[in-house]
Amino acid sequence: MLCARLTNARFLTMDAHHPVAHDLGIWQGRIVGLDDAVTSLPARRVIDLQGATVLPGFIDAHVHLAWTGFKEDTPSIAGRTRIDEVLAAVAEVVRGARPGSWVSIAGYDQRVLGRHLTAAELDGVSQGRRLYLMHESGHGCVVNSAVLDLLPADTPHDRGFLAEGAMGAARALRLPYSQEELAEAIGRAARTCLAEGVTACAEAGIGGTLFGHSPVELGAYQLARDNGRLPLRVQLMVSADRLRPVTAHRADGIPRALDLGLRTGFGDGRLSVGALKIYTDGGMMARTAALSRPYQGLDHSGQLQDDPETLADTIVAGHLAGWQLAVHAIGDRAADVALDALERAQRLRPRPGARHRIEHAGLIRPDQLPRFARLGVSAVVQPNFLRHFGDDYAEIMGAERAPWLYRGRAFLDHGIPLVGSSDRPVADGSPLRAVQFMVERASASGRSIGPDEAVTVEEALRAYTVAGAFACHWEDDLGSLTPGKYADLVVLGDDPRRVDPSRIGDIEVVATYVDGRETGRPAP
Repeated sequence: MLCARLTNARFLTMDAHHPVAHDLGIWQGRIVGLDDAVTSLPARRVIDLQGATVLPGFIDAHVHLAWTGFKEDTPSIAGRTRIDEVLAAVAEVVRGARPGSWVSIAGYDQRVLGRHLTAAELDGVSQGRRLYLMHESGHGCVVNSAVLDLLPADTPHDRGFLAEGAMGAARALRLPYSQEELAEAIGRAARTCLAEGVTACAEAGIGGTLFGHSPVELGAYQLARDNGRLPLRVQLMVSADRLRPVTAHRADGIPRALDLGLRTGFGDGRLSVGALKIYTDGGMMARTAALSRPYQGLDHSGQLQDDPETLADTIVAGHLAGWQLAVHAIGDRAADVALDALERAQRLRPRPGARHRIEHAGLIRPDQLPRFARLGVSAVVQPNFLRHFGDDYAEIMGAERAPWLYRGRAFLDHGIPLVGSSDRPVADGSPLRAVQFMVERASASGRSIGPDEAVTVEEALRAYTVAGAFACHWEDDLGSLTPGKYADLVVLGDDPRRVDPSRIGDIEVVATYVDGRETGRPAP
């Protein structure tokens, strides 16, 4: 007997062998059949979906769950456009904090203010507290003098604005969070993901200087799972900061590794270790993405996280240790560093099935596309960046480079896996709104950005299903509604293929199923 049969729906399976179905059977959390294979079988529950459209649960291949959860519970200055308004809002938050305590505030973005806040300005409203204003990109912060005084004297900053490694040094003063705090934040973020149809995601870097929250962060995910606060599938990228020199057997050829040799693949279908996360540059919002030419109107071209040889050595060491690599590279200069190192690593030890990834691939020159394809590297992009920040990004890139931003069509035409993700909480996490951008290539203001990079609705949906599963080594269990795979589904109020593209982002997420159970309801 089936646990459940879902009927009266349009199942878009993302499986070329059976692309559309009207019935789907579930047994012990997996799909056992479609249409005639299950319509005559008895089932404990028959669920009439009343003509809804059903897709495989969306896979968000690059998120920051803990950061998202903390941000949802952190005071924010987002939306304020004047320096005096921001300082007044900060002063209000400070009044409710204990003297001498840390005060974290989200939503900081110098672009809407016209310039960065300064430590001196924050000193005027801090009343003895330690202020930490997180940049929306996650690649910088502004702090007051009470925090600067705790940092080494040679820490680089611009009157209180700290970027990349300097920001990491300031974050380290506040850390660690407890596992209980982390588990609660992870649970909050997971529920937000489910509400948008995401049933599986890859957490983009635990345990590191830039985005880590604790040296025992993996344990917080286990705690969340044990306590029922992890209602979706999570794969954990581990920051390359955690690699240590090891004295392995000479035949292993492993110079650096995580303790005990842990690497990609450890875990199960609900919680597992994914790729090794390596940062090569910063972000465009903070103007720290590493470009081969200066930003339009500025006298600098961003920054690498370290010298190129050190970054390359880390990439090679991760490859030799057996990891899948997720290399953060937003600017084209950073992509050059990543591609050079990946090519060197594959020469030293060919691993054609490694499925290394370039995270973001924000600005990719035409000459770099064949290198992606030759190396078998996936491009893990964030379409909603251009939906929300595209006007700004196009301006700072200029007319020649703007069409290269967060490509779509060019990747596919070169045979490069195009993988969708959000980087939440940096940008809106909705896969449907991202799909809309991938089809329209228009920012929220209506500005066209790289229209030649537009893809079809089907190709965009594939980026959040089949391609996401492939990038995370989940293709045997997720990504399509194929018998034998997990019954992870998203039920939509309309068919993204049949509505006008301008309406895709507004399609209602009616329900989300994980392991054949509608989230928030008991098992059938």
